[in-house]
Amino acid sequence: MRLKSAIWVSAYVRRLSGEGIPVAVVRRGAEEAGAIFVKVARLDGSADIYAPAPQAVFDEDGPPDRRWVRATGPEPVPEQDAEDYLARQFRFDSDLWVVEVEDRGGRHLLETVEG
Repeated sequence: MRLKSAIWVSAYVRRLSGEGIPVAVVRRGAEEAGAIFVKVARLDGSADIYAPAPQAVFDEDGPPDRRWVRATGPEPVPEQDAEDYLARQFRFDSDLWVVEVEDRGGRHLLETVEG
């Protein structure tokens, strides 16, 4: 059973804060099962967006952990492109969460998979 989105986001924010990585919840979604997107602002005008990985990447025998794909491609994109991506996702699903991380090096502490 997967953690509720609100609990996962709270734990993620605490984890990053404990590592000294600035983080903020910029959009609260559905408490129980809202999709979570993580924006990593690199403080140079570029950003990355991490989105939930497709179900196909989950191991049937393993735990149902959250996994992430870099939704905006392999390289950072202009921050406005990242915001446009999030706006399109919101039009599709208004229950989503957005967590914003600020780190010049792009640290996010998420387990990512190739997407």
